[in-house]
Amino acid sequence: MILYKGTANEFREAVDTNQIADIVEDKFLEKLGRRVPDNERRSWSNSMSFMEKIVRRSGVADDCGVMVEYVIPHTSKRIDFVIAGKDKEGNKNFIIVELKQWEKANSTESDGIVSTFVGGGVRETPHPSYQANSYKIFLEDFNESVSEGILSPFACAYLHNYSEKNPEPLKGSIYEKEIEKAPLYFKDDVEKLEKFINDHVGQGSGLDILYEIDSGRIRPSKQLVDHVMSMFEGNSSFTLIDEQKVAFETAKREALKTDKKTVVIVKGGPGTGKSIISVNLLGHLLNEELNTVFVAPNSSFRNVMIEKLSEGYTKKRLKHLFKSSAGFTDVEKEAFDVIIVDEAHRLKNGTAFQYFGDNQAEDIIESSKNTIFFIDDNQAIRPEDIGSVSELKRIAEIHNAEVKEMELTAQFRCSGAEGYVNWLDDVLHIEQTGNYDGWDEEDFDFKIFSNPNELHDAIKEKNAEGSNSRLLAGYAWKWTSAKKGNPDAEVDDVEMPEFDFCMPWNSRKTGTTWAIEKDGIDQVGCIHTSQGLEFDYVGIIVGDDLKLDKENLEYYTEWDDYKDSMGKRNMKENLDRLNKYVRNIYKILMSRGMKGCYVYFQNKEVEDYFRSRIDSKKHE
Repeated sequence: MILYKGTANEFREAVDTNQIADIVEDKFLEKLGRRVPDNERRSWSNSMSFMEKIVRRSGVADDCGVMVEYVIPHTSKRIDFVIAGKDKEGNKNFIIVELKQWEKANSTESDGIVSTFVGGGVRETPHPSYQANSYKIFLEDFNESVSEGILSPFACAYLHNYSEKNPEPLKGSIYEKEIEKAPLYFKDDVEKLEKFINDHVGQGSGLDILYEIDSGRIRPSKQLVDHVMSMFEGNSSFTLIDEQKVAFETAKREALKTDKKTVVIVKGGPGTGKSIISVNLLGHLLNEELNTVFVAPNSSFRNVMIEKLSEGYTKKRLKHLFKSSAGFTDVEKEAFDVIIVDEAHRLKNGTAFQYFGDNQAEDIIESSKNTIFFIDDNQAIRPEDIGSVSELKRIAEIHNAEVKEMELTAQFRCSGAEGYVNWLDDVLHIEQTGNYDGWDEEDFDFKIFSNPNELHDAIKEKNAEGSNSRLLAGYAWKWTSAKKGNPDAEVDDVEMPEFDFCMPWNSRKTGTTWAIEKDGIDQVGCIHTSQGLEFDYVGIIVGDDLKLDKENLEYYTEWDDYKDSMGKRNMKENLDRLNKYVRNIYKILMSRGMKGCYVYFQNKEVEDYFRSRIDSKKHE
């Protein structure tokens, strides 16, 4: 979708007559259905006046093509400026220009990330060259005109208010590869930028190229599909077993239907293999030349998945296939052939932070011809989590979609100890099962510790032996903000003074990949950085947010003991519902381990109850 398109000459005229912002704003309202914020309108006027001078002084042909605010297909992302034309050899080229009004910025230790003043405060944000190059990569991987070599893309970033420093933070060694792929130009680099533009598109005939960009078929390139498929070859981690294979083939068959809109719902508890099936589906549906993406509401799960599947340049390419659930509000109807949603129970309603729609499940179903949801109703942990089987069915009916349901029951995590997972459901009063008094002790290593330091020592020992292990806790302790000096796990928030125990929550600096970072062993992970992931061993600190009424043998949660302010919003008068979320959280945390789970209970009534529900001779 293009908000402004014209020749270089028409663009210069629109800027000279102060019409460019009006033209773009009118198209914005017409095509996107909402008005432009005042600050964005001002940025258009400011940045376009700089680009008009660049285009005019560069000496490019009058019939070069110019696009302003190009909405990348199937996303809500917009490219600031594109100029297209032929070079001296007659090649059809276009240049993506990422524009920034920054005046200063600082480097960080994170790949492709800088910090600058945006959105009312100093925040971390992608390096401008990284951002420009990521758009180029997307078009190379998904626009058929580009991937087949009909058009050649180039990218750069222009910071027209920024005077280069010496040394310049944005040119640090950590950003060299990004700048090599997308050159970075500052306030005093106008002649260099003008030459860059003239060299690549200076000979004109650009409107036809803009048409080919906008009308090019959107589907994953063969190179990208080949890379994704290579991840599965010889990798036993992606082998489908028994009912997983049945679910995979059924979901795949439904996804290949072209005569009717379908919604496939695959139900399954922790460890039943939902994620293995979903990732396999992504690869095989891409291989069927279907425009397919993978959606995971939990950013930690999504980013760890990308880290495990690829590295370097290919990692950036995979990010366009692994999407957030919040990014479908502006996507055209049935833009995708298939959308695969893992952890669908974490889909959000309109109260969710930085989500600008009303219902993510509806956004996704509207955006795809066929949708596959992997879901566990007992893993909702916040009031904004509206993903449920009943909700998916309701929305499917509204959109006349055929619904296919399947259920996974066999346990492939927790050493295959289905009895252990069933016991967790029973002992946490999530649902009654036959495993009310334990499970076969040989199937799974479960221990209760009376001291959190001993629990930590046991998990560190397992990790040192080569078993991927982490300490996790319920949200029963405050989490000091980054603004108060805690960006990188500096503050020991998880405290139990009676044991001289204190540890920090997981680092915000490593953020969503904490689970696979080396330093993570000396930090405490929470539900938001571990849901959907698995470890060999987990150590769980069950805080005072889970209490037990010994007389009635009923769990309860007191408002002040649960520290997730967003997680308990509007539930002060509904503590039973809050307690249900807390019990769900501990079920999720205690089922992250494939080989074992070690637990410390802050509340002794809860500890005694857990001990009473297992054979003490087996699990002492």
